[in-house]
Amino acid sequence: MPSQQSSYDKAVELIDAANSEDPNHETVDGKVWPKELLYSHRMSNMLERYMPEADDAVKLSIRSQHIQRWKSPRDAYPMDRIGYLTWRKELYKFHAKTAADLLQQAGCDEDVINRLKEAVAKKGISKNPDTQALEDVAGLVFIEHYMLAFANKHPEYDEEKWLDIIRKTWNKMTDSAHQFALSGNIKLPEPLVPLIQKAVANS
Repeated sequence: MPSQQSSYDKAVELIDAANSEDPNHETVDGKVWPKELLYSHRMSNMLERYMPEADDAVKLSIRSQHIQRWKSPRDAYPMDRIGYLTWRKELYKFHAKTAADLLQQAGCDEDVINRLKEAVAKKGISKNPDTQALEDVAGLVFIEHYMLAFANKHPEYDEEKWLDIIRKTWNKMTDSAHQFALSGNIKLPEPLVPLIQKAVANS
């Protein structure tokens, strides 16, 4: 049997290899990344900053959050509210199974695999600390790296729509994540700072 540390390293290697297959790419600081590989590295980096004491199960769950997301495109489902909710539900199952299969292949302990499946499938948000850690990190990564680009894609959204989007993200996060975000630990998207401050005032 491989040691837990070696199985962890193997699992990270397999997750990264799976995300490296992403046909979509993004360029950051002159380096071209497969989109989901970049996202997974940003998630892991944020976890190290926000929760450096996290154990292997949490680290692997964070790394697997969007594993091979391109294989389950949004437009494969009806472009309405029900279609969106169905896509999200199936997506969580897909991510959890894909990641769990890779951890099994890497020789990880059953406890680690089961915890990852629960967290990546978004089971027990606010009750399961692993799932909540994933939600906190995902929210922090969205604010730091993706919120501004999302805003630029939707110039039709008015202020109320944006306040609603920011509050929904904020409300999924714990008070610890709120404090981390507002204490200079992440880079807030400068053009959206007044909106963010307005959205989270008195929260």
